[in-house]
Amino acid sequence: MAAAVGNQYALGCTNSGRPAKYKTPEEMQIVIDKYFEDCKGEMLINKETGEPILNKYDDPIYTGAKPPTITGLALALGFNTRLSLLNYQDKKEFMNTISQAKSRIEEYAETRLFDRDGVNGAKFSLTNNFKGWKETQGIEITGADGGPILLNQISALSDADLKQLEEIMARSQIQGEIVDIEPSE
Repeated sequence: MAAAVGNQYALGCTNSGRPAKYKTPEEMQIVIDKYFEDCKGEMLINKETGEPILNKYDDPIYTGAKPPTITGLALALGFNTRLSLLNYQDKKEFMNTISQAKSRIEEYAETRLFDRDGVNGAKFSLTNNFKGWKETQGIEITGADGGPILLNQISALSDADLKQLEEIMARSQIQGEIVDIEPSE
C-alpha cells in the first residue's frame, strides 16, 4: 500500500531529520567567541585609577572566570550533551570551526598541567576529551642497586615474598609465571 500524499515518511521525502542548529560556520563562530569571552569573567578595575588590578605576576585579575570545557561549549552552542557537539563536528563544513574551538580548550587544559592547583582536572580532561592523551604507569622490578634479579635471590625469598612478587607482576600485566626454585647445594 502506498503512503498517503503529504506523509513525511513517504519514499522520496527529502526533508528528513532535525534541521541543522547552524546554517554556516561563521554563525557558529559568533557563539563560540561569546562562550570563550564569557569564560574570562569580569576584569577587576581600580575605581580610583581606572586601571586593571593586577596579581603578583602582573596579570589582570578576573572575577567570575570559569575554565572552558567541551561540555560548557556544547551547552553554549545549544547542544544537550558534549557527544552531540562531537557528532556535529563530523559535518564537513563545521569540522574546522569545532576543531579550533576544541584546540583552544585543549590548550587551556595543557597550561593547567603546569599549575599545581589544576593539574588533576587538566589530566582528566585531556585523557577523556582529546585524542593522543593518556596516562600510563609503569612498574620496574630490579635487584639490588637497580641491577638484575639474580636467581639465587629469588630462591631465597619467602613464600610470602614470592606471593607479593607474583601479585605485583600480575598488576603490571607482565606475562610469565613464578616457578618454585629449590636452592642449589
